[in-house]
Amino acid sequence: MQIIRYARLPIGYDAHAIQNELTGGNQQWLPHLNTYHYSGGWQVLPLRSPGGNHLNPVPDLMDNASFLDTDYMQLFPTVKKLVSLLQCPVMSVRFLNLRAGSVIKEHRDHQLSFEKGEARLHFPVITHADVEFYSEDQRIILNEGECWYLNANLPHRVSNNSSIDRIHLVIDCKVNPWLTAMVQGAPQIAIKEEEEDLSHYPAMIENLRQQDNEAARQLIIKLEQKLKDAERSRPAAAQG
Repeated sequence: MQIIRYARLPIGYDAHAIQNELTGGNQQWLPHLNTYHYSGGWQVLPLRSPGGNHLNPVPDLMDNASFLDTDYMQLFPTVKKLVSLLQCPVMSVRFLNLRAGSVIKEHRDHQLSFEKGEARLHFPVITHADVEFYSEDQRIILNEGECWYLNANLPHRVSNNSSIDRIHLVIDCKVNPWLTAMVQGAPQIAIKEEEEDLSHYPAMIENLRQQDNEAARQLIIKLEQKLKDAERSRPAAAQG
């Protein structure tokens, strides 16, 4: 199965205007709750969250509460305009600040990917050449003023080796036809083949055998063939 690792999308915004907006107003940045995943300082400023709670640093995408703008959104008219231009359902909107000298350790955000129906978009607002972002083992340069879809379900990590804070605007969206067209037509995109997890196939086959009908038997044939094909495609074990 093919999956999208990352894509630079043709969505423009005024990074300098957002930088100016960050310098004004009374903003209470919150520490990121996943303390196991980073060392140093990693802070959150929620602009849109479940129920509009500005004290909630976690974009719980499974929360049943509606995503609403927090009081902070009115301090960022450039961000509000950008969000209005996204022709897809928008859930969480927040700034993430990785402080100078800090590190986000390699981790995965389970199921958060285009293929699973959700897309995390990164809009670098303040960054530096010495900030290193890696998706799996590939470094990706994320420049100010660009928009990137990053597959958060893949292992990724960040090191801010610079002397300044790195701030990204991060927006979580639901995938729809408009966003699909934006990603598939991206000027820069990386796709990889991901092996299908077949570990549950033997149990499925056993359950189908107990049904003892023609439809089950035909499905068993297909599943067993996939297992055989996967076995043949594996590299041969070293001899001797």
